Amino acid sequence: MTQEPKTTSDSGAATLVAVGHGSRDPRARATLGRLLDRVRELRPGLDVRLAHIELNAPLLDETLADLAAEGRDAVLVPLLFAPGHHVTHDLPATLAATPALRARIARPLGAHPLLVEALAGRLAEAGWTPEDGTSRATGVVLASAGSRDPRSGAEIRRIAALLGERLGGVPVVPAYASAAAPTVPEAVRALAARGRHRVAVASCFTAPGLFATRAAAHAPWLAAAPLGAHPALARLVLHRYEQARTARTTTPVRELAAI
Repeated sequence: MTQEPKTTSDSGAATLVAVGHGSRDPRARATLGRLLDRVRELRPGLDVRLAHIELNAPLLDETLADLAAEGRDAVLVPLLFAPGHHVTHDLPATLAATPALRARIARPLGAHPLLVEALAGRLAEAGWTPEDGTSRATGVVLASAGSRDPRSGAEIRRIAALLGERLGGVPVVPAYASAAAPTVPEAVRALAARGRHRVAVASCFTAPGLFATRAAAHAPWLAAAPLGAHPALARLVLHRYEQARTARTTTPVRELAAI
């Protein structure tokens, strides 16, 4: 059983730096801001900051430099779902460029019951019902960004399997917006070939953006919204923070590329 993060005040703990990818969609930054507001509600007094790998301010290197100047410790929580290039290369490299900062990098959000709760919740908001999970005509495409790293695909497949169990055994096929196959249209066709013509698209994205919008546009039936400020996702962000903060040892930055 997963231990839920405790609701407490902790102004002296390491800063939680939630690291988003960044997007040209103006809704993305505001959405992540609302997610972090929920995290702050769970942990009053905790210093919680948003940073981006690219495209949006504040950028991660600037945030880390500020924390080093303030003499703070930090835990970086990737708002990403699997160990692709950003998690295994970009985050460690940026952290290594700020040697004065004592920091740890948490695991990506990944296959976890809280993530599945958020995905199922967004599908329910889009119109999915418990009866749909028992229909032989329904199926789900789990849309995510995609990565060339095979570990990323394996993690998304684990998420899809957990979501299928949560939905009552309905087939859930992973699909990707870039860098990997199948695409969302290909996954939809694969389900249709199995007689699953009522296909919903679950959005494995934290915020609106180009990839999430394209994935939703290919939904032949229901399209779930990005996870955004779903309460379960906020709890998962805090859970990953606590896992990294309380670990007995810190993984050296040079070893993170091997995660």
